[in-house]
Amino acid sequence: MRTVYVVSGGVSKFAKARPDKTFQPVVKEAYDYAISDLGLEHRQFTEMVDGSVASYFSDHFARQLMAGIMIQDYLGLCPKPSHRVEGGGATGGICFQEAWKSVASGDMDICLAYGFETMSHVNTWKGNEFIALASDVSFDYPVGGFYSGYYAMMVTRHMKEFGTTAEQLAYVSVKNHRNAYHNPYSQKHERLTVEDVRNAPMVAWPLTRLDICVMSDGAAVAILASEEGLARLEKATGRRLDPLVKVAGIGRGTDAMRMADRPHQSYEQFLQQNLLPCEDTAETRAYYHDLWDHGFRYPGVHSFRAGRMASKAAYARAGISEPLKEIDFVELHDAYTSSEIQTYEDMGLCRYGEGGPFAASGKPFLANVDYGLAFSDGDQVGACAVNPSGGLIACGHPVGATGLMQAVFAFWQLQGTVAKHFKDDTLQIRDARCGAIHSHAGTGTYVTVSILERESAPHAKEIGS
Repeated sequence: MRTVYVVSGGVSKFAKARPDKTFQPVVKEAYDYAISDLGLEHRQFTEMVDGSVASYFSDHFARQLMAGIMIQDYLGLCPKPSHRVEGGGATGGICFQEAWKSVASGDMDICLAYGFETMSHVNTWKGNEFIALASDVSFDYPVGGFYSGYYAMMVTRHMKEFGTTAEQLAYVSVKNHRNAYHNPYSQKHERLTVEDVRNAPMVAWPLTRLDICVMSDGAAVAILASEEGLARLEKATGRRLDPLVKVAGIGRGTDAMRMADRPHQSYEQFLQQNLLPCEDTAETRAYYHDLWDHGFRYPGVHSFRAGRMASKAAYARAGISEPLKEIDFVELHDAYTSSEIQTYEDMGLCRYGEGGPFAASGKPFLANVDYGLAFSDGDQVGACAVNPSGGLIACGHPVGATGLMQAVFAFWQLQGTVAKHFKDDTLQIRDARCGAIHSHAGTGTYVTVSILERESAPHAKEIGS
């Protein structure tokens, strides 16, 4: 496989509704930004790009079949190759990895990944119905299988098993909303307290309205290139694209759609299949053995096996053995505050059962932002910032765009250009070298994890060589 670089990206404004534009110009908004940031004219890039991958969750929201080809035409990319991907909430993450595959395989040197959703075209109730169709329509859907209920059930089990508290969930919401306050692309700009989150209208106990992401309109674009494609782009622009950000590793995992169909693993099976290198110590093995002795069952409804498998594969390919120490930040799929806490555990930022205390420790927060919170481990604030952009909770969740939004924000972090794009450097992580993006579908049916790294070595080739 060839080395693949992220070379540019763009994000439209995420909003509850974009009545000013249909889905094509919303995508073009992000597309034009990415091209302009490269320093190219529209015609130049159109001639250079080899193809694209389109990402959108539901034809129902766009009220249009084959919307991807309409965007392909609108952007002037016909007759270049393209295909559409769909995988629930993980659609954007899958799109990013499909673009990576197109370049890594040698099929393309420059590939455009674009995603969008225009969820405001239907009312909220109908939108929730469409999203619920991503559950088993023969089993879950007829009995009211809506995702807020699923996640409420999962976190309730997490609370019973591990002592996780509603206040720890609220820490996640406060963090992500406060981060998004400094992100001009985000849908929500609010400074919240724990009390605000807990006193918000209850949706499905213990999840309040402020524990849950919102439906959105928006688009995001990422441009990926091989070394050959990078050389072509640099020759066309007459400048080096520094610093370089490469895709160091990708991973995917899946699980049964119906949680009741997910088999429990024995302690030995878990160690063999799911243990991360950072957990392979006598202390952690004994910790997990104790959990099993007390009735813990994996994956259960409190863990996402697909997330652990995706993380394990991505880490192996990127050469990461201690994620908390080696990854500077994660853009994580937080459709619910509870899913962020669960995913801390799946990604090995902490052990299973420790996600709640991890949220309250300060480790997933930014060190230079005042959240108005007391942390249990003040010396470790910012150890691995999670959702420095604000995540889905505050940025919004236009499903097909979300994973690509994460990729773009991670790319800007590693470039060190957050101040340029946000007109505010509050969210810039100093000297960030490695970031992860995590996309999640349904109750953990599809999960993708991609590792991005800033390259410290200079270019090997001269421009135009």
